[in-house]
Amino acid sequence: EENLPENIKRSKTFETYVEPFVGAGAFFIYLASNYEFDRIIINDLNYKLINVYKVIKSNCEELIDKLSKMREEYLQYDEEQQKEMYLKVRDEFNNWESVDKVKQAANFIFINKTCFNGLYRENQKGGYNVPWGQQKNPSMYDEEQLRSMSKLLNKKENGREKIVILNGDYRKVQDYIDDKALVYIDPPYRPVTKGGFNSDAQRELSEFYRDINSKGAKVMLSNSDPKNLDDNDEFFDNLYEGFNIQRVSASRMINSNGKGRGNITEILVRNYK
Repeated sequence: EENLPENIKRSKTFETYVEPFVGAGAFFIYLASNYEFDRIIINDLNYKLINVYKVIKSNCEELIDKLSKMREEYLQYDEEQQKEMYLKVRDEFNNWESVDKVKQAANFIFINKTCFNGLYRENQKGGYNVPWGQQKNPSMYDEEQLRSMSKLLNKKENGREKIVILNGDYRKVQDYIDDKALVYIDPPYRPVTKGGFNSDAQRELSEFYRDINSKGAKVMLSNSDPKNLDDNDEFFDNLYEGFNIQRVSASRMINSNGKGRGNITEILVRNYK
């Protein structure tokens, strides 16, 4: 928040906010809860995640009911039975068409709260494959938090929905971006990310950054700092040359490389001072 444009911080208002990789939506939820705004656009490529947002918006009470029953069942089991239930729900989650969208959203939340370290990871076939986390009494969900989120996602003004939920490639948001937009880009990180979002994808993203910069939007981007592993790695310094590149402290519990856990630096790239 302290790195937002000064006029937005002072007024606690903005016209349009766009987040192309919304993920868990921590910053989006904070801004939408504490700032006045005209419109917010959130997007993510993960359709299973976007389904959770849509279900919280449209079927919140049914979702809470399903989660309540799942938690009650889970807590009555011993450790081996809890693991069996986790694996059963994980299989059902991967067999996407086997249940309705509300149950799939409940399954997503359940496995996120009972898996190892709250990690989301898929195999090459797109199957969620994180092992059970051995949590005997997980928090699972917070009813009031879900209801607050539902209320937030249903905000309207003159009959128009103030929050637009999209599912697709990050470029899908481009038509919503103009010189009045604030854009926060939080992509899969480099170098900890293996697979799809590699260095070439990061280069393509930097072109998207420059495109929306040319529209006059205020843009802020987060990424890993490769200098944590190699002081001579200038990948992002070169990629975003000409923009305001800042290194900020962050704490990470999940990382494929042990050196990337604990207190590290990340980069923040802004096209404004």
